[in-house]
Amino acid sequence: MSKTILITGGAGFIGSNFVPYFCEKYPEYNIINLDKLTYAGNLDNLRECESMPNYTFVRGDICDADFIDKLFDENDIRGVIHFAAESHVDNSIKGPRAFINTNIVGTFNLLDAARRHWMDGPGVVKPGYEDARFHHISTDEVYGALGATGMFREDTPYAPNSPYSASKASSDFLVRAYHHTFGMNVTTSNCSNNYGPKQHNEKLIPHIISKALALQPLPIYGKGENVRDWLYVLDHCKAIDLIFHNGKSGETYNIGGRNERNNITIVKTICAILDEKKPRNDGKKYEELITFVADRAGHDFRYAIDATKLETELAWRADETFDTGIVKTVEWYLNKI
Repeated sequence: MSKTILITGGAGFIGSNFVPYFCEKYPEYNIINLDKLTYAGNLDNLRECESMPNYTFVRGDICDADFIDKLFDENDIRGVIHFAAESHVDNSIKGPRAFINTNIVGTFNLLDAARRHWMDGPGVVKPGYEDARFHHISTDEVYGALGATGMFREDTPYAPNSPYSASKASSDFLVRAYHHTFGMNVTTSNCSNNYGPKQHNEKLIPHIISKALALQPLPIYGKGENVRDWLYVLDHCKAIDLIFHNGKSGETYNIGGRNERNNITIVKTICAILDEKKPRNDGKKYEELITFVADRAGHDFRYAIDATKLETELAWRADETFDTGIVKTVEWYLNKI
């Protein structure tokens, strides 16, 4: 019997890279992509799935508990891969409420529907649902900020600093609680900054590419010294696949690319690639468009992920370095325009 897997937020950036990969790799799964299609969701990014017989798109809101319950009952969902989230830190500063609703209440609705559908009581799994798993995608931002040294590990204490990261930390704790209280089969992954094709224009890399091509100022917070660990999106998708199928129930796995770069380096790298692949008509360098703006409130200085657990226990390796991945990314956006 084919198994039905629910993927939430599959029209978002990471989800729209994961869904085609997953549908193609597992033709035996029926895959339901549930997405509210907020500003960050784009069905154009899933065109390759429309002809796949094992793919179904459903528009809906994870904050609607009755809708989620009905979806589980009507489709006998036996696995959840939960991407759906509000994820832009600047937006969480301007309007935190949507982050609390989607990231906390929405995650709770999914967990509770899964619990009722898969389990007869605490520690009692319904016959036939022993393999049903809930995988929750989270972020390294729950750990707070690092100084110049050190890395986030799975046992790093949580210290979220923005409404966004606080809401994701809350959802992580709910997932943990459903495992420890009810014995539910769950896994969680905390990833570093993703980049690659299909990312929304509000995020740093596509934002800089579009601004540069329009010959507009390239805004960089503070002095551009904030450091992030960059993970190519398809490498992230492969890690999620591994954790969902082979990860140990109740465990958390950190996913990072071991590609630390500060923001000014990111922007200058993009400018250099554009200089080569789409030179400015006026003969100037794109780097001349760089401008520094007031820093973001509560801006964490540095994130870095220690992915040793994932690498040793599940034999995951990132296929892309930042230098290879950023070229692929810029080329994708150039081909899109």
